[in-house]
Amino acid sequence: MLSARNQLPAVVKSVKLGNVMAEVVMTVGNVELVAAITRGSAEQLGLKAGDTVTAIIKATEVMIDKS
Repeated sequence: MLSARNQLPAVVKSVKLGNVMAEVVMTVGNVELVAAITRGSAEQLGLKAGDTVTAIIKATEVMIDKS
């Protein structure tokens, strides 16, 4: 069990591996969410397009803009 309240069911759209980091693009409903995680974590999780995952958002700051 995690203490983070913001847990969103998501589907991995793509994984782009860099030397140190990985960019993971997910879809949550019709919204695209992008996470930067370590390459080692992405490999350990075996992330690939089509995987069902949970995006867990634990942030100290959230910005809001109203145009």
